Amino acid sequence: MGATPGAMASDGSLCGGGTTMSTFTLFHVLISLVGILSGLVVVYGFVVGKKFRLMNAIFLVMTIATSVTGFFFPFHGITPGIVVGVLSVFILALAVLALNKGWTKTYIITCSAAEFFNVLVLIAQSFQKIPALHVYAPTGKEPIVAICQGAALLVFVVLAVIAIRKKAFVLL
Repeated sequence: MGATPGAMASDGSLCGGGTTMSTFTLFHVLISLVGILSGLVVVYGFVVGKKFRLMNAIFLVMTIATSVTGFFFPFHGITPGIVVGVLSVFILALAVLALNKGWTKTYIITCSAAEFFNVLVLIAQSFQKIPALHVYAPTGKEPIVAICQGAALLVFVVLAVIAIRKKAFVLL
Protein backbone atom coordinates (compact mmCIF):
# COMPACT_ATOMS: atom_id res chain seq x y z
CA MET A 1 0.00 0.00 0.00
CA GLY A 2 1.17 3.59 -0.06
CA ALA A 3 1.14 6.87 1.78
CA THR A 4 1.14 10.51 1.02
CA PRO A 5 4.42 11.74 -0.43
CA GLY A 6 6.70 13.06 2.29
CA ALA A 7 5.36 10.80 5.03
CA MET A 8 8.95 9.81 5.84
CA ALA A 9 10.70 12.42 7.96
CA SER A 10 14.25 13.58 7.24
CA ASP A 11 15.57 11.69 10.29
CA GLY A 12 14.45 8.40 8.73
CA SER A 13 11.51 8.02 11.04
CA LEU A 14 7.93 7.71 9.95
CA CYS A 15 6.18 11.06 10.28
CA GLY A 16 9.03 12.36 12.48
CA GLY A 17 7.84 10.52 15.59
CA GLY A 18 10.96 8.40 15.99
CA THR A 19 9.19 5.26 14.80
CA THR A 20 11.48 3.68 12.26
CA MET A 21 10.08 2.15 9.13
CA SER A 22 11.10 -1.32 10.34
CA THR A 23 9.21 -0.84 13.62
CA PHE A 24 6.23 0.49 11.74
CA THR A 25 6.41 -2.41 9.28
CA LEU A 26 6.51 -4.89 12.17
CA PHE A 27 3.45 -3.22 13.72
CA HIS A 28 1.64 -3.34 10.38
CA VAL A 29 2.50 -7.02 9.90
CA LEU A 30 1.39 -7.94 13.43
CA ILE A 31 -2.00 -6.27 13.12
CA SER A 32 -2.37 -7.84 9.67
CA LEU A 33 -1.75 -11.31 11.10
CA VAL A 34 -4.20 -10.72 13.96
CA GLY A 35 -6.75 -9.56 11.38
CA ILE A 36 -6.16 -12.65 9.23
CA LEU A 37 -6.37 -15.12 12.11
CA SER A 38 -9.48 -13.51 13.60
CA GLY A 39 -11.00 -13.32 10.10
CA LEU A 40 -10.60 -17.06 9.65
CA VAL A 41 -12.56 -17.56 12.89
CA VAL A 42 -15.23 -15.12 11.70
CA VAL A 43 -15.67 -16.88 8.35
CA TYR A 44 -15.81 -20.24 10.15
CA GLY A 45 -18.52 -18.74 12.36
CA PHE A 46 -20.54 -17.78 9.31
CA VAL A 47 -20.54 -21.38 8.11
CA VAL A 48 -21.36 -23.01 11.45
CA GLY A 49 -23.74 -20.32 12.71
CA LYS A 50 -21.61 -18.94 15.55
CA LYS A 51 -21.38 -15.18 16.05
CA PHE A 52 -18.01 -15.00 17.83
CA ARG A 53 -18.71 -11.35 18.70
CA LEU A 54 -15.25 -10.66 20.08
CA MET A 55 -13.56 -12.17 17.03
CA ASN A 56 -15.80 -10.11 14.74
CA ALA A 57 -14.80 -6.95 16.58
CA ILE A 58 -11.10 -7.87 16.53
CA PHE A 59 -11.32 -8.75 12.83
CA LEU A 60 -12.97 -5.47 11.87
CA VAL A 61 -10.70 -3.28 14.00
CA MET A 62 -7.47 -5.02 12.98
CA THR A 63 -8.39 -5.23 9.30
CA ILE A 64 -9.38 -1.56 9.21
CA ALA A 65 -6.13 -0.71 11.03
CA THR A 66 -4.16 -2.81 8.54
CA SER A 67 -5.75 -1.01 5.60
CA VAL A 68 -5.23 2.43 7.12
CA THR A 69 -1.63 1.84 8.22
CA GLY A 70 -0.85 0.49 4.76
CA PHE A 71 -1.36 3.98 3.37
CA PHE A 72 1.49 5.34 5.53
CA PHE A 73 4.20 3.49 3.63
CA PRO A 74 6.14 5.55 1.06
CA PHE A 75 4.12 6.27 -2.07
CA HIS A 76 5.63 5.08 -5.36
CA GLY A 77 2.62 5.38 -7.63
CA ILE A 78 -0.52 3.30 -7.87
CA THR A 79 0.32 -0.32 -7.06
CA PRO A 80 -1.81 -3.44 -6.57
CA GLY A 81 -1.38 -2.92 -2.82
CA ILE A 82 -2.91 0.54 -3.00
CA VAL A 83 -5.82 -0.72 -5.10
CA VAL A 84 -6.44 -3.57 -2.63
CA GLY A 85 -6.20 -1.08 0.25
CA VAL A 86 -8.78 1.27 -1.24
CA LEU A 87 -11.14 -1.60 -2.05
CA SER A 88 -10.65 -3.02 1.43
CA VAL A 89 -11.51 0.28 3.13
CA PHE A 90 -14.66 0.56 1.04
CA ILE A 91 -15.68 -3.05 1.74
CA LEU A 92 -14.94 -2.70 5.46
CA ALA A 93 -17.06 0.46 5.66
CA LEU A 94 -19.89 -1.49 4.07
CA ALA A 95 -19.29 -4.37 6.53
CA VAL A 96 -19.58 -2.01 9.50
CA LEU A 97 -22.78 -0.54 8.05
CA ALA A 98 -24.16 -4.06 7.47
CA LEU A 99 -23.29 -5.04 11.03
CA ASN A 100 -25.07 -1.98 12.43
CA LYS A 101 -28.13 -2.42 10.20
CA GLY A 102 -28.40 -6.19 10.69
CA TRP A 103 -27.85 -6.98 7.02
CA THR A 104 -26.64 -10.55 7.44
CA LYS A 105 -25.95 -11.44 3.79
CA THR A 106 -24.12 -8.17 3.16
CA TYR A 107 -22.08 -8.68 6.31
CA ILE A 108 -21.08 -12.22 5.30
CA ILE A 109 -20.14 -11.11 1.79
CA THR A 110 -18.18 -8.04 2.84
CA CYS A 111 -16.31 -9.75 5.67
CA SER A 112 -15.48 -12.70 3.43
CA ALA A 113 -14.22 -10.29 0.75
CA ALA A 114 -12.14 -8.35 3.29
CA GLU A 115 -10.63 -11.58 4.60
CA PHE A 116 -9.87 -12.63 1.03
CA PHE A 117 -8.04 -9.33 0.47
CA ASN A 118 -6.04 -9.96 3.66
CA VAL A 119 -5.10 -13.44 2.46
CA LEU A 120 -4.39 -12.15 -1.07
CA VAL A 121 -1.78 -9.77 0.33
CA LEU A 122 -0.47 -12.48 2.68
CA ILE A 123 0.13 -14.77 -0.30
CA ALA A 124 1.89 -12.06 -2.31
CA GLN A 125 4.05 -11.01 0.67
CA SER A 126 4.84 -14.63 1.53
CA PHE A 127 6.24 -15.26 -1.94
CA GLN A 128 8.29 -12.05 -1.67
CA LYS A 129 9.60 -12.43 1.88
CA ILE A 130 9.82 -16.14 2.73
CA PRO A 131 12.94 -17.60 1.10
CA ALA A 132 11.46 -21.09 0.65
CA LEU A 133 8.56 -19.59 -1.35
CA HIS A 134 10.56 -16.83 -3.04
CA VAL A 135 12.53 -19.48 -4.92
CA TYR A 136 9.33 -20.42 -6.77
CA ALA A 137 8.29 -16.85 -7.56
CA PRO A 138 11.28 -14.49 -7.61
CA THR A 139 9.37 -11.71 -9.39
CA GLY A 140 5.98 -12.35 -7.76
CA LYS A 141 4.40 -12.62 -11.21
CA GLU A 142 4.86 -16.35 -11.69
CA PRO A 143 1.78 -18.54 -12.21
CA ILE A 144 2.12 -20.16 -8.78
CA VAL A 145 1.26 -16.86 -7.08
CA ALA A 146 -1.86 -16.41 -9.20
CA ILE A 147 -2.83 -20.03 -8.64
CA CYS A 148 -2.58 -19.63 -4.86
CA GLN A 149 -4.51 -16.36 -4.95
CA GLY A 150 -7.15 -17.88 -7.23
CA ALA A 151 -7.51 -20.84 -4.86
CA ALA A 152 -7.98 -18.44 -1.95
CA LEU A 153 -10.65 -16.55 -3.89
CA LEU A 154 -12.45 -19.80 -4.64
CA VAL A 155 -12.33 -20.88 -0.99
CA PHE A 156 -13.77 -17.60 0.32
CA VAL A 157 -16.48 -17.44 -2.37
CA VAL A 158 -17.52 -21.03 -1.64
CA LEU A 159 -17.55 -20.45 2.13
CA ALA A 160 -19.63 -17.27 1.75
CA VAL A 161 -22.11 -19.03 -0.52
CA ILE A 162 -22.37 -21.97 1.90
CA ALA A 163 -22.90 -19.59 4.84
CA ILE A 164 -25.62 -17.65 3.03
CA ARG A 165 -27.42 -20.78 1.85
CA LYS A 166 -27.28 -22.47 5.26
CA LYS A 167 -28.73 -19.37 6.92
CA ALA A 168 -27.05 -20.53 10.14
CA PHE A 169 -25.46 -17.12 10.85
CA VAL A 170 -27.88 -14.29 11.57
CA LEU A 171 -26.93 -10.85 12.89
CA LEU A 172 -30.22 -9.99 14.58
